[in-house]
Amino acid sequence: MRLRKIAALAAAALAIGLVPLARAQATDRPGGDWDGIAREAVTIPMDGGWVAAGELTYPKGAKGRLPVVVLLHGSGQNDMDQTLAPGVATLRTVAQSVSRGGFAVLRFNKRGVVAVGPKLSDDPALLDPEKPYEQTVRDAAAAVRFAGGLSRVDPKRVFLLGHSEGTQVAGNLVADPRGYGIARPAGVVAMGVVAGTPREVLYYQAVGRTLGQLHEEFDFDGDGRLSAAEVSDGLLGRPEDEAAQFRAVLTNPATDADGDGRLDIDAEVEPVVRAAVGFDRFPHLPGTSERFARYVTDIARFRTPAQELPKYDGPVLLLNGQTDIQTPARGAIVTDAALGAAGNRDHTLITYPGVSHLMNVTPEYRPEPGNPDPSVLRDITAWLCGHR
Repeated sequence: MRLRKIAALAAAALAIGLVPLARAQATDRPGGDWDGIAREAVTIPMDGGWVAAGELTYPKGAKGRLPVVVLLHGSGQNDMDQTLAPGVATLRTVAQSVSRGGFAVLRFNKRGVVAVGPKLSDDPALLDPEKPYEQTVRDAAAAVRFAGGLSRVDPKRVFLLGHSEGTQVAGNLVADPRGYGIARPAGVVAMGVVAGTPREVLYYQAVGRTLGQLHEEFDFDGDGRLSAAEVSDGLLGRPEDEAAQFRAVLTNPATDADGDGRLDIDAEVEPVVRAAVGFDRFPHLPGTSERFARYVTDIARFRTPAQELPKYDGPVLLLNGQTDIQTPARGAIVTDAALGAAGNRDHTLITYPGVSHLMNVTPEYRPEPGNPDPSVLRDITAWLCGHR
């Protein structure tokens, strides 16, 4: 039954969480190379006996203590490069750009990740801590403390750069630096800003994005209801697997609940999609693991960037793709407004047309993985250089 296929595909998307999980092997040179950059392997002790492998990079020949940027991953068991597909390693690409800009950069494997790939430990305790998000924040604090103690680093100029889940981690840390045992960071860069509760974020990813696509790409007259002609025309030119998913819902007589021959996207299509993905079973969503449910429950205990960053009076750069269907740009806009309302005088918001959650240029509803666009890397580096 095709509705089952829709549910399975939605579950696969939800397993992504806030940034794609990956099992692909890294290529040797994703997003550029290391010309002119020194690389030092480091090991970062964390609680519970875990030691994270990492790497410190900085310009070759640099003298004196450098400002450092600590990179904070998106959700999932990401390696230090945030390897997401062959040739796609978002944090490695950022590290190369920022290091060339005159900064030291510290990146590290998440708990349970033993090598780039990502390659995982076989110890379940490391892969599945009791409070997974809380552990992620504590581990990030350990990395920040480690960075500030390095001989090449100026401890008063430690910046945080988070992607997706990492934007919430950064917000939690800067809102309560003493509570996490770190010095007040010198600045925060947030890419793909998390907003809303986990339930709201995942509802959008599982259901809302489909409704948005129907409004944008099927509802030609903009009345919120689909005629048979709009359905037929909207299906034209789509890849067969995508067309089959839409067809299973839009041509099913049961979807037209009032029998008027037109489908109300929000009133009639929404409950069919929601039921197909089993969203009412949140956080125990079909096709996801108990680990996933525990993670979602744990992260819900923590406040979002829009709630946390306004407690921080230092410089903040917010970056979001305008066609991000995992953490939509509205979250960055709301966070920026909250910073302004709190009296922060140094906050910058940049949104990018045609750019997705991984900060690469790609179709909105059919995103392909890729490294951050050069314009994004330039903006990050220029902003950091302006605040060094």
